[in-house]
Amino acid sequence: MLAVLLVAVDNTVLSFAVPSLSRALAPTGTELLWIIDIYALILAGLLVPMGSLGDRLGRRKLLMIGTAGFGLVSVAAAFAPTAGALIGARALLGFFGAMLMPATLSIIRNMFVVPGQRRIAIAVWAAGFSGGAALGPIVGGTLLEHFWWGSVFLLAVPVLIPLLVFGPRLLPESRDPKPGKVDPISILLVMATMFPLVYGIKSISTHGLDAYALVPMAAGLLFGVAFVRRQLSRSEPMLDVRLFRNPVFTGSISANLLSVFAQVGFILFLSQHLQLVLGQTPREAGLMMLPGLMLTVVAGLAVVRMVRYVRPAYAVAGGLAFSAVGYTVVLMTGHDDSPLGLVIAFMILGIGVGSAETISNDLILGSVPPAKAGAASAISETAYEVGAVLGTAVLGSILTAGYRNGISLPDGMDPAAASAASETLGGAVEAAKTLPGPQAAELLSSAQSAFDSGVVATSLIGIVLMVAAAVGAVFTLRRVAADQDSAIDDDAAGSVVDGSEAVHAAPAASASAPAAVSSSGEDSSGEASSGGDSSGEDPSGDDSAKVDEQAECAAGQRR
Repeated sequence: MLAVLLVAVDNTVLSFAVPSLSRALAPTGTELLWIIDIYALILAGLLVPMGSLGDRLGRRKLLMIGTAGFGLVSVAAAFAPTAGALIGARALLGFFGAMLMPATLSIIRNMFVVPGQRRIAIAVWAAGFSGGAALGPIVGGTLLEHFWWGSVFLLAVPVLIPLLVFGPRLLPESRDPKPGKVDPISILLVMATMFPLVYGIKSISTHGLDAYALVPMAAGLLFGVAFVRRQLSRSEPMLDVRLFRNPVFTGSISANLLSVFAQVGFILFLSQHLQLVLGQTPREAGLMMLPGLMLTVVAGLAVVRMVRYVRPAYAVAGGLAFSAVGYTVVLMTGHDDSPLGLVIAFMILGIGVGSAETISNDLILGSVPPAKAGAASAISETAYEVGAVLGTAVLGSILTAGYRNGISLPDGMDPAAASAASETLGGAVEAAKTLPGPQAAELLSSAQSAFDSGVVATSLIGIVLMVAAAVGAVFTLRRVAADQDSAIDDDAAGSVVDGSEAVHAAPAASASAPAAVSSSGEDSSGEASSGGDSSGEDPSGDDSAKVDEQAECAAGQRR
């Protein structure tokens, strides 16, 4: 939880520091974009290789290396003397952050082999992610009111110290007992896929759907095809892409991606509305978003009990549909001068996203054997990053297009100010400060009305996507029964290879020792690390005594 809390804080806090660091480091426009974007580009490109590395090297070991590196580089970023140095530090943060994310989920998969316990652990993990997103704006805004811009990077240090001290003592080591050989070509191919693909998607929000976006996206897709072909041709692939033939795995990944897409896109226009339309400070805006983010945590914990009685397909679909309701509330209240309507809408969205993400993450981990947890976790985290990038790029582009089409400029404006005002609401607010009273009021009124038009268009797209995602979740996850203690690991894990009907084991055993068919067609047993000797290693994960004991406990609970 501490690791994901850290990464979530780092994802949200930088945007509040941009004005301060711009004054201090005087970056060019291109440098500023790289300061913001390089972290996500490196992180997305390395998640899958790092997940595979954790399966080989050891997940706890990778987590500790990533934690130490992230802490040291955070200190370097805080005291970066130039924009170039900060870009380099942000790139290294992405490198070490890619070690943290897949390691956390794969450790959960191996520590909690009983699905009921795993769901609770995943809910706590998701709470760390949402809690970090909530703390970032509030703590960051407070720090920036009293200290220099670099202070936001030092937030990592007090979070990392407990993890470094207690992690080696409390977390069991685990790895894939048959990891295969390291494949440098596959590593290069997946990086060549993700870097240009994410860069192209991010370019949509600044350049629109032109060559700046289409060329790198096309290049990324071509490298992606080459990567998939290579994985299918190898007996020991770095990433078993046959996992995507399992509808439970694929449907859950899609639900994760679209949940993040919905929440990040919502935050994009909510933060602008609170600060630029209603005139709130960054800290005040962060406090306004806090209830919605905290409800994401609460919903994730509450839905764990719900799926004992409700099929996971309906829980995930219900969460996505609830997110659509949140966007619907925006349509009805987005024009109000009070923030209450938007805050309520974000609370509704938080409930939907929290419930959908928790169950979909559990389904992702439950649909693969523990030995492959690193690769599956990496795919899940990549979906998070791509969802966040898509939410900003797609919904941000729709918001910008609606604003540009609706803005009307007063006569006699300076060309530079007019250009800035016609691009963004923030540009209009700054341009209004240079105008006489009547012209300033006219510009602000037009800009806010145009922004509201963009919000309406964005909300309509959000509603359509969330409803479509809910329908898709019902169809892809419908085979999983309400009692996941026997359903997820039987139905999902058994169909990794060809998506055929699941291989069913005895209910008691399946609750604690899920089995899946590997890419070679043989049964692959998973690792199971439990309380016991937490400092020891269990590289094979084939502790039959523990598995039998846990199976008996699970069977006793059912009886």
